[in-house]
Parts: sequence; structure tokens; C-alpha cells
Amino acid sequence: MVSEMFSCDCFWWNSVPESYPSEPEPFSLPAPLPQWPQGAGFAGGRISLGSLEVLKIRKFERVWSSKSSHGKSQGFVFYKPLEIPDDFFCLGHYCQSNDQPLRGHVLVARETSSEPEAESPALKKPINYSLIWSADSPHDGSGYFWLPNPPLGYKAMGIMVTNKPDEPEVEKVRCVRADLTETCETCDLLLSMNSKFSKISFKVWNTRPCERGMWSRGVSVGTFFCSTYSDNKQVKDIACLKNLDSTLHAMPNIDQVHALINHYGPTVYFHPDEIYLPSSVQWFFKNGALVYSRGSEKGKAIDKEGLNLPSGGTNDGAFWIDLPSESDARNNVKKGDIESAELYVHLKPALGGTFTDIAMWVFCPFNGPGILQVGLVNIEMNKIGEHVGDWEHFTLRVSNFTGELWCVFFSQHSGGEWVDAFNLEFIEGNKAVVYSSRHGHASFPHPGSYLQGASKLGIGARNEAGRSKLTLDSSSRYKVVAAEYLGEGAIAEPSWLQYMREWGPAIVYESRSEIDKLIDLLPVYVRLSVVNLFKLFPTELYGEEGPIGPKGKANWEGDEKCY
Repeated sequence: MVSEMFSCDCFWWNSVPESYPSEPEPFSLPAPLPQWPQGAGFAGGRISLGSLEVLKIRKFERVWSSKSSHGKSQGFVFYKPLEIPDDFFCLGHYCQSNDQPLRGHVLVARETSSEPEAESPALKKPINYSLIWSADSPHDGSGYFWLPNPPLGYKAMGIMVTNKPDEPEVEKVRCVRADLTETCETCDLLLSMNSKFSKISFKVWNTRPCERGMWSRGVSVGTFFCSTYSDNKQVKDIACLKNLDSTLHAMPNIDQVHALINHYGPTVYFHPDEIYLPSSVQWFFKNGALVYSRGSEKGKAIDKEGLNLPSGGTNDGAFWIDLPSESDARNNVKKGDIESAELYVHLKPALGGTFTDIAMWVFCPFNGPGILQVGLVNIEMNKIGEHVGDWEHFTLRVSNFTGELWCVFFSQHSGGEWVDAFNLEFIEGNKAVVYSSRHGHASFPHPGSYLQGASKLGIGARNEAGRSKLTLDSSSRYKVVAAEYLGEGAIAEPSWLQYMREWGPAIVYESRSEIDKLIDLLPVYVRLSVVNLFKLFPTELYGEEGPIGPKGKANWEGDEKCY
């Protein structure tokens, strides 16, 4: 139960703008969705989680609006879901900022008949509510935030908001039996308000399951969490749902997968000055790539399908891949072959099978040297950043309720960012654009220069992205290489995917020496910042070792890693 509850009808914050926050307009993708191929439960509107069936509500009624603090024009709007079917129940309310389109959702739930012998129902009314916080403003009116107090053995799923001081009726929401839930955590701080008259701070966050990835079963409800006392990441007072349906019936079948990729597959634009272009893995092998083993000075030619690469194991340094040994051949392979290039697709469940992640991997035989930005000065590196065998990717997250593209993850070296669909650049209907940075092949949603590192100081690795005639259309140039949820043997994984060692050798030049020489040339006042900055860079940026392949990376089974 929440402790240290706080209620106040005179809560104020500084610099409140006079204008009332506007309500966001609903967002739609640029083009209508197609009729997806039939089969299983994908895009059926409802998803069974075992003892519960859930559907997504995207129609809301505003309950209360709040202006942001610190004099910003941005505000936040709190909504209750509308048009809930008679046999479904609300689990909590929704919040978002008013400076973005209305795109969110909350899940509503009903019990199924799949557990007739259960001693306790899956859903129960709360006992009562605890008032977490209240505000009374001449501009925004009154807002009251209530935590449902669940019966013993049950969990609340979200907060209720009212514009009146009366405690909500217990009939308005349902709590979920604890064994049907997973723990959740806060993410994306939405709102923070500080009182003029006390040290109490009121904060609102989005929530998500603590455990995420293709084997995890936590389902995000779409509700929010708020508190006056805690900055803890893990939330004890509300939970997320758990998918107990082992079939994951809402995941797309292979025909639906191809339809999704054909409809949404982005076009990848490479920088107009890009030298090191992608190729297919087969082209890389056929044009002289070699595999080396520890203790042997001579490399072996690789079969075009990678059949003679060591399979499985761990990245133990016993094997690595390198470019051809002959100089002209090395230089030729470094440049890649965009005509042969294709996207390698890994399909996996996300958020308990309520979404599908379509991870699209791009292979480049070589990663070029980086660019260091120090203030207004850009320094082209001679060696730092170079390595053989560059793997980058982007991921489409699609709602299994409707088949709608929800967001895209853009990988950027050792991290990346999720970008909502309303912030994407689209061409040809619902196909987004991905910009690949010069030399490094990191993915970005828009053209421009992106600084990775101490950006506030103007110091970091500079990523330059722009549009050119060098493109790769992932909607047609792709190959599905893995989809574990479809069952063993459904997708024939290529032999090279099982190679778990490095796709490039340890670099023989002294990268640390080059860095030290560079730092010595910089003004004294920025040297310390640069030294600290380089500690944050991934090892691939130094060029000290080659990267591992897609299946060896944490995000193959786990969720994407954001900065």
C-alpha cells in the first residue's frame, strides 16, 4: 500500500502560463492499413492472455489538464477511456503531454472461461481508494489522483483521476489477481510539480514491465504512475499484466510477416559521401573474406553460406573474420556492394506478445574512421573508429491488436532511441525513412549531424546523416533469418548466423596512442572532458576489436538498449 499519502487543495507551482493547455489531436498513419492475410489472432482487435482477454482503447475523454512548471508552454492531459464494451473493465487512466498527437492507449480487460476451477476471480473491485495528490488552480480547475486499494491477493494496474474531491466509485475500475501480473517500473518522467509552500514534489511517469525481451511475458497496460514520495524505478503500488497464453496466438504468421514488411519496410538512405557501403553476407564471403583461428597465422576461405564457420559457443577470441589478405582485394571488399545488399530480419514477441518487433539488420564489410567534434572544430580521424564487419540495425514495433506501426528503434553504435510513429519521416504511404550515418552506419530518423558523447559541451563523435541516391529498400530487399516463436524449423536460419565470434580482428594499430596525440593538440580547458568522453565510447569506435554478429548481441533476445 502507498505510504505517506499527501492531499492538498492549495498546491501551486511557479511560472504558470496564462493560456490553457490545448488538447492534442489524434494521430493516424499517412495511409490506411491494408487487409492483412488471415490466420491466428493477429490484428484481431483482442488478445487472450490466458485468464484474461484484453483490448486496446484509444478513445478518451479529458478529465484534467496541467500546465508544465518552469514557464514552459507544454502541458499534460489526463484521460479516462471511452467506449469500453459492457463485459470489459477499466484498469486505469492515461496521461500524455499536449505537444504531441494523441497516440496512446490503455488496455481494458475481461475474464475468460479458461480457468473454471480457479478459487478466486481474475478481476475484483478495489476495496476503496487512497488520495495521492490533488491540485486546485484557477487556470486548470481541480484534479484528484486516486490509487485503487486492491483486495488481498490482487494488484492495482493504474491511477484514477477525477476533477471532483469525491472518492470514485469502486465500480469504476478493476484490480487483477496477483498471479496474473508482473512487476513494472517507471520510465519517461512526464510531469514534475514542486509546491511553493513545502518541499513536496509530485511526479508522474509512464510505466513498463521490469522484464522485457522476447522470452518475457509482461504486458504494458498503458497507464501511468504518480507519487509524492518516491523516485524508485521499480513500482510496488501498481503492476502490469502477464501473458499466460503460451501459444502467443496474436503474433503474426509468416504470410502476415511478409505483408507487414512489404507495407512498412523503410528505405535506408546512405550519406552522399559514404565510401563503405553494405553488401550481402554471401558477397562478403565470396569475395575473399577469411576466417582465422587462434594460433594460426593463415586464414581460411569462407564458404559462401558460411558452412565452414565454427557454430555456437561464445565469443572466446578463438576465431575471427578478416578481409582478404591481398591489398587490392581488401580495398575492394571494404567498399561493399550495395547491389547485393539485403536486410536480415529477426522477428520476436515484445511486451508479452502484444507487439511484434521486426529487427532489420544491415551488414557492411567495413566501418570507416570516425569524426571527432570539439566545439566548432570537426576532426577527421585517421584510424579511430575503423573495424571490419559492421552490423547495425533498426527495429519496427507493430501492434498485434491492429497491425499498426507503433514506433521504430534506431540503433546507434552501443545504444539507440525509440521514435514514435508521429515523429517519423514517411515516403510511399506508411514506409518510414532510415538515415545511415557516414562511415559508422548508425541509424537516425532524420538527416542532420548528431553528436554522441558530451553533447552539452559540444564534444563527441559526430554522426552525419543525409539523403542520397545510395538507398536500400527493406520492403523488398530482405530475408527473414529467424523467428523463434514460429517453432523449430519454421525458418531455416543461415549457417553464418550461428557464428558467435568476432566479425573483425583486433586492430593492430595503437588507438590509445592516436587518442593521446589528439588530446595533446586540444586546449587545456577541454582536455579533461575529452578524456572522460572517450571512456564512454563503445570499443568498436576505438577500432580495438571487431563486433560480434546479430545473434551474439544482447538485444537479440532482450529489449532494445536506449541511451
